[in-house]
Amino acid sequence: MTGVPDPRVEALTWAATVLGAPVVDVAELTGALTSTMLDITAGDGTRAVLRLMTEEPWRHHGAELTRRERRAMHELASTRVPAPRSIALDAAGDSAGVAAHLMTRLPGGPTRHLDDGALAAMADALAVIHAVRPAVPFRTFQSWAWEAKWVVPPWTAYPRSWERAFDLLAGEAPTYVPTFLHRDFSHRNLLWRDGTISGVVDWVEASTGPAWLDAAHAATNLALDLGPDRARAFVEAYGDVATDAPHPYWFVMDAVGFLPPPGKQALFGRDEQLTRLDAWLHDLLAWACP
Repeated sequence: MTGVPDPRVEALTWAATVLGAPVVDVAELTGALTSTMLDITAGDGTRAVLRLMTEEPWRHHGAELTRRERRAMHELASTRVPAPRSIALDAAGDSAGVAAHLMTRLPGGPTRHLDDGALAAMADALAVIHAVRPAVPFRTFQSWAWEAKWVVPPWTAYPRSWERAFDLLAGEAPTYVPTFLHRDFSHRNLLWRDGTISGVVDWVEASTGPAWLDAAHAATNLALDLGPDRARAFVEAYGDVATDAPHPYWFVMDAVGFLPPPGKQALFGRDEQLTRLDAWLHDLLAWACP
């Protein structure tokens, strides 16, 4: 077994038992923020991905998150959504040491080269997800813009825009058609091969809620990573396939959700990311409160 960090040996031993062959190679997948994601190869050539809930506060909720992801994958197995298939779950971490979910390895990889065609493909993929009708609805979505975050950030060039955003969120949320959500849909959670989407990954937050909240989250991620122009282009592309009109409330909620709780570091806290978040929120408030 090559390149295996000692703390992961327990989990990899469990994975090998499930796969029925020893793990002969392992590589950590980049980009994961809440978990350790391992690309593993068994002695018989089988490749799989092992999620380990190693990062707090998600580790504390690891059992719930991994169970939800496994259920989502079971629901999606008979749909057009290119999601991984669940192989095995150790939600309590009895064998793996932490909550662990073993799943199939899909072909392809992430990309940041997103032209208009790629953004249209993202929008189409999201519409396919939103057309899924689970046998039992998933939990109602959670807002990540909780009130403790409603503090004007010291780095903003638009303090009044943040104040207006908090005022908007303090009001009543708009009504919506309950829809199956990925809830963390973004270009970061897509795999591409030969110019097409080959996989939609990371289903731990699957929920029921407004379709445009998924689109808003994808747009905020694009704004932070690639700038507001790509974000706006995606919103336009999703608008072409959406079944209802956008509401700025969901976009503002999502943008505010990227603020850190008081005393904590933002997940996306590089200077250029904060500058882009600031500009994106300012643009959203011009839309929400012209």
